[in-house]
Amino acid sequence: MWTLLVSALVFCLYVTACLFSLRAAQTARTPQGAVGWVVFLISAPFLAVPMYLFLGHHRFRGYRIARQESERVVEGIKTFADYSKPDPSTMTLNPRPFEVLAHLPVSRGNGAELLVDGQATFDAIFKAIDAAENYILIQFYIVRDDTLGQELQKKLIAAAKRGVHVRFMTDAVGSYGLPTTYLETMREAGIDVADPKEQRGPNFRFQLNYRNHRKTVIIDGETGFIGGHNVGVEYLGQSDRFGHWRDTHLKMTGHIVRQLQLIFCEDWHWARDEDLIDHLDWAGSEAEQDMNALLVATGPGDDTETGAMLFFAAIAEAKERLWIASPYFVPDIDIMTALQHAAMRGVDVRILLPDVIDHRLPWLAAFAYFDEIRDCGVRVFRYTDGFMHQKAFVVDDALAAVGTTNLDNRSFRLNFEAMALFFDPRAAEAVSEMLSADFENCYELTRSMPQQPAHIRFGAPLARLFAPIL
Repeated sequence: MWTLLVSALVFCLYVTACLFSLRAAQTARTPQGAVGWVVFLISAPFLAVPMYLFLGHHRFRGYRIARQESERVVEGIKTFADYSKPDPSTMTLNPRPFEVLAHLPVSRGNGAELLVDGQATFDAIFKAIDAAENYILIQFYIVRDDTLGQELQKKLIAAAKRGVHVRFMTDAVGSYGLPTTYLETMREAGIDVADPKEQRGPNFRFQLNYRNHRKTVIIDGETGFIGGHNVGVEYLGQSDRFGHWRDTHLKMTGHIVRQLQLIFCEDWHWARDEDLIDHLDWAGSEAEQDMNALLVATGPGDDTETGAMLFFAAIAEAKERLWIASPYFVPDIDIMTALQHAAMRGVDVRILLPDVIDHRLPWLAAFAYFDEIRDCGVRVFRYTDGFMHQKAFVVDDALAAVGTTNLDNRSFRLNFEAMALFFDPRAAEAVSEMLSADFENCYELTRSMPQQPAHIRFGAPLARLFAPIL
């Protein structure tokens, strides 16, 4: 009897593995991902079937409902585009691919201020929170209940007490260690909290693989912040493990703030099934810097591969210079080819990565790609002054971007991300000067894979097998 039961369970497991394999073949976002799942499911169903339940879903099919709810705002922004349309003489590259990806137009009348490292970032954010008059929209991937997290909580509670409507959101995976009391304290103070444990989607569909990686602060629809920092003392450089934490945030003003606000509305709608459109200010003002800008949000709810295509579009536009800073380098084959082709046509292509390890698997997998791009002329720089976590790039003297997107498959296809793009030589100069200073704290990678230590030579090809989910 026991033998028959075990045989039946094994048979059911293999049938399930075959069904999942068929689903993976039909719906995986890349051929590599499809092949990987099919081989894994058929060869090791006992391990693969449970993993597929958690990691194998492919899109948030319902996420675009949020965009449907906000279409009237999108149409309003597009109608306003004639008024805020950039002067063609100020655009030295074609913005159309980026506008298609964003479903929004590039606008003039924007301002930007680089915030280098944690102290500058949170000083600016806390100052803006203290000055808020009507509402605060705030969202971080990671929030910790440490000194910095408690300071943020106090600032938000103080704002709520003086009549500011505060809406707070974080990610269930990124903030899995955040105690319930942290959120309850804010609720009791009148803050509107989107509890990650109660939001729709991942909690009942096992979609722990999908994460909202955006870091957004919006004050009264006038000032916005985006970048690489989360809320934790390590981002202030106070971690014994990492020491100095090199990261970049961006303070924005102008029309791009309303675009960032629109993305927050979509995230809030997904988390709370609540439409904020009529509760927020969509008029706003223009910035004196008068820069051309666009907010490009990407994620698994999109119909196309918007994350990878954003980088592809930037690489394709580069004529003289393409510098990219990212904590991880696990690109897909299209981005690899684009980087190689850019270097082959004479573009100064540089990839800035940390030498310090925070997540060993993606750090190791990156070595499997270095020889291929270096052979075509791409230069790889390893940052040594602590851990580098910024997500930024600069194209020629024409385009600069700062945001949340890493140069890896997870950011391209699995996470909800956002990048602020500024089509202005002043922004390009500011980011290039920042990255030039970072290069001073780097060494250029010159050793090929056969010259690396044994743990890299043998570990990197194995780690690369996990590229679709890294």
